[in-house]
Order: sequence, then C-alpha cells, then structure tokens
Amino acid sequence: HDPSDEALVVQSMQHGSRGYLSKGTFAPELVLQSLRSVLLPKKNGDSAFIEKTRAEITLNSIGDAVIGTDICGRIDYLNDAAERMTGWSRQAARGHAIDEVMRIINSTTRQSERHPIKIALQQDRPIALEGGVMVRKDGCEIAIEDSTAPIHDSSGKIAGAVMVFHDISAVQELSLKMAHLAHYDFLTNLPNRILLSDRIAQAIRHAERRGTSLAILFLDLDNFKHVNDSLGHLTGDRLLRSVARRLSACVRGSDTVSRQGGDEFVILMAEDRHAEDVALTAEKIIATLATAHRIDQYELHVTTSIGISIYPEDGQDAETLIKNADTAMYQAKEKGRNNYQFFKSDMNVRAVERQAIEMQLRSALERSEFVLHYQPKVNLQSGVITGAEALLRWVHTEWGLVLPVRFISIAEDCGMILPIGRWVLREACLQMKSWDEVGLRSGSIAVNVSALEFRCKDFVHGVRTILEETGLEPQRLELEITESALMRNVASSSSTLYELKDMGVQLSVDDFGTGYSSLGYLKRFPIDVLKIDKSFVRDIGSPSGDGIVSAVIAMGASLNQRVIAEGVEQQSQLAFLKKRNCAEGQGYVFSRPLDAGQYADLLARLALRA
Repeated sequence: HDPSDEALVVQSMQHGSRGYLSKGTFAPELVLQSLRSVLLPKKNGDSAFIEKTRAEITLNSIGDAVIGTDICGRIDYLNDAAERMTGWSRQAARGHAIDEVMRIINSTTRQSERHPIKIALQQDRPIALEGGVMVRKDGCEIAIEDSTAPIHDSSGKIAGAVMVFHDISAVQELSLKMAHLAHYDFLTNLPNRILLSDRIAQAIRHAERRGTSLAILFLDLDNFKHVNDSLGHLTGDRLLRSVARRLSACVRGSDTVSRQGGDEFVILMAEDRHAEDVALTAEKIIATLATAHRIDQYELHVTTSIGISIYPEDGQDAETLIKNADTAMYQAKEKGRNNYQFFKSDMNVRAVERQAIEMQLRSALERSEFVLHYQPKVNLQSGVITGAEALLRWVHTEWGLVLPVRFISIAEDCGMILPIGRWVLREACLQMKSWDEVGLRSGSIAVNVSALEFRCKDFVHGVRTILEETGLEPQRLELEITESALMRNVASSSSTLYELKDMGVQLSVDDFGTGYSSLGYLKRFPIDVLKIDKSFVRDIGSPSGDGIVSAVIAMGASLNQRVIAEGVEQQSQLAFLKKRNCAEGQGYVFSRPLDAGQYADLLARLALRA
C-alpha cells in the first residue's frame, strides 16, 4: 500500500474473515496485526521501528505464506514462506500483478482459475480456496489451501487484500494413502471386503435396471495352511500375492478380484454373466492356479475350491450372494477339492451341457449338420411376400434339432460364430440364386449378423466376396444387425454400415427398442429397415405396448425407413399393425420357418395363384 497513507487500517476481522483465516497453523489476529504494522507506518521513532521489526519477524516465523496486494491486485508484500513457495523474492515480486507471481489452476480441469485475491477485491468479502494448485515461478505445481480477505481504510473503503496459504500436498498424499488402505488389502493390493461390497451393490443396481445377471465366485486355496506351517508366513504371503496376480489375469477389466482375508478370495463377474460363461472362467482359474508358483527356491503347487452364486437367482444383495457362494465352495471341498460348484445344482448340469455343445460345435460344420430355414416377410397391406429371413438350425446326429437359443451364445464365446456366420451368408445367397433359376420370385433375403462378425475387420470384404461368388445382386441381401451391436462403437459402426451401403446391401436394425440408440444416431446410420422387437409386438393390447409400437412406426416413417414387426402371432396384433400403417410383418400368423423345400413349395403355390 501507499506508505504515505497513514489512515489505512486492517479491518478484515470486522468483515467476517476470522472463520476463513483459521484453517492454517497461525492465529489470524496476529497475522493481520503484523501486516498492519509492516505495511502502515504510524509514527517516527524507535517504538515504530521496533514494532515494524517485531511484525516482520512474526510474519516470517509462521509456517504459512502471506502475500499482500494493493487495491489493483499488485503485490506489495511477501513473507519468507511466500518467497519459498512462489519462487519469487520480495523485491522481484513487488508491483507485479498477483496472477503473474502465483497462478492458480484447477486440479481437475487444469484450467486457470480466477485468483481469490481478485474475487475478494471485487466482491469485498473473504474467500476460501480448498484444493487449488499454485504454479511456481519455475513451473512446478503445489497443492494449496488458502484464505483471502479484503483490507479497508478507516472510512471502510476497500484498499487492498491479504492472502494466507500453505502447502497441502503432503496432507493430500496422506489422505489418498489412508483412503487406499481403507479399501484395499495391504498384502495383495486387491479390493477388500468394503470396496467389494460397494461394487457388488453397484453391479446389482445396474443389473436390476437392465434385467441382466452377475456372478460371485468364492475361492478358498486348498491346504494352504501347510505352506505357512512348513515354509513360514513370509513364503505364504508371497504365494498369496502370486495367486492374486493370476486371478486378476483370468478375468476381464470390468470384473473385481477381492481378498477377503487369509487364503480366501471373492470375484465379482459383472456385465450380464451367465452360468455357462462363469463355468468357463472357473475352469480357467483352476488351470491357471495349478501351474507351479516359483517362490524363492521353491516350486509351490496350489489348488482351489470355488463356489458360485448368480444374481438374481441366488440372492438380491451382496451379503446373501457371498454367503451362498461360500456355501457352494464348501460343496466343492466335499467333492474332493480343486473343482467348482454352483449354489444350485441345475447350474452344474447347464455348465456340463455347455462344454458338450462347444465340443460338438467345432465339428458340426465339417459334418454338414447346419441347415437354414426360411420365414417369409409379408407386406401388411397387399399380403404379398417381399422376402424371407434365413434362420439357422443345427440338426445333430444324436441330439436331433438344436435351436439357436441353445448354441448361438456358446458359438460367440468360443469364436465359432465367425465360420458359422460365413456359411449362413453364403448358403442363403446360393439358395436365392437357386430359386431364381427355377423361376420362383423370392424377393430379398435377410441374414442375421452377430456383434462379433460385425466388428471383425474383414467382415465387409467377406460380404463382398460372397456376393461376387454367388452372383446375388447386393440390393437383394438385407443384413440384420442388433441395435446393441451398432451402439457398441458408434464411429466404427457408421463406417462399416456406409461401406456396406456403398455396395448396395440393404441394412436393418434388428430387435429395435431393446438397446440404447437415439434418434440422433439413427439419422447418422444409413439404415433401410427397423425391425420392432417381438417383445413389444407381444405387448400389443396393453397401453405401453401400443404406445411403443406406434412410436417406432412413426419414427420409421419420419426417417424414411421401412418398419417390420417380427413375432406377429395373433390376428389382433396384425389388425393393430395394419391400422398403424406398419409396412411389413413376420411371424406365425403368416407362416412358421420352413426348410428350403417347403419354402419353395410355398413360393410355387403363390405363383400359381397369381
């Protein structure tokens, strides 16, 4: 401040600054009094000199940094702590704007923040900042906590400001360490019981909203006590850390591996995990842990018993799911250890069945066990068949007819869906050309594409190759991709769709309404057809069902897209769809899926009638 103005006095305490300036290790009254003595000369003589010297010693002895500015925000004082923290000397900083000496940035956005001193000067009130970051003169960053207050003259007019701040980096680091210790196991650094329970609760809420499932695996190492007793707890601890690393490598990033204590671990498998998928992971864990663990000079072998519970069948909350998985784990112990058991025995049966299906799938193509059935799509106004959807069937030599619901998800998991998908596409195109050759008007053919196929980098090339090999016109091929598959990666999906569209292929969104697409995304995709999911058609007759189906039909019309209702099984549903001007329908009310010969007979009969 201007040394000639002896009327300046510090009145911040009268304006409520006490509460703001009490966060540091100093007494706020002492700081303000000392600043007044340093900045405002009162009288000549030894007493004034002694008072000013005492004030400077006081300000330089406290651990907090103190900066004073004039009414324009130009620096007129720094104590020793402020010099050390900012990297500026008192002489070099004097007269510089506060932003030049100590820039404040947001710790999250990394953007510059408006300086507290400027706010205090403009608003004439104390300001407190928690969690800001100060940039030093040398570019280094320091996390600070500060208190800022305006200074007034004897008439009450604002004349400057004072800022007191201190480094909280060590406090923040300690806080983070304490938070980590509260949620993670000290030995393995895996989530502990507290964090696991929180994640299970979140996963349950997510699964409840989406109507999906999740799994809990409870693991206990077999005979681990022998390791501690014979080789010591230090070796036992190293073995536990090795087990923790292998368990983490066996699951996806969205899953959680937790140590419950001792030699017990719990794994949360989220994101719609079914019993068959979980069984595969359990087998992988058992095989991975069985490989020798090299601990110092020892090669240790360890097995595990695993119990599995599934939400929502085996529990509605974290405590119940863990308890039931624990119960199943003891069943695994009783069955000889080194195995897994589901809480419900029927899930074990399903897991065994899944293994058998996967083994048989790998040779089904070679044995020519796959066939296609065809279900007609009908123009609802004219009744004319516009085309058909190709539906995969598996005719096993021993099991007989196997429907897709039993094997498609398994084929996707084991990678067999890619060669199977290529076979389906080629067979459907060949069949269309075969009908053409005998003069049967078959329209277009719709082929379902799995998410795995659609994301495959050579998918577009494969479609082009099959069309060229079979000679089918691209515009007569309609590829059906589920809404959820399209939305998994919007940018990539859009690029693939446009490549297919450039070929002339028709594109359809299957199971529309069950995913997460919006009108904005649909406008970006070159879609020709929206297929209303059968679950919504089934609900026709209820207020919600009528409303959803009507909305989809209207949306399709607004986007100039053809709307097809699948799963039409009742005349009342057909009447409703006609009334709402739905373009096409597909379902048992018209025809069940037919094999190639039956479908050819249907086309021939219709041709005769025409």
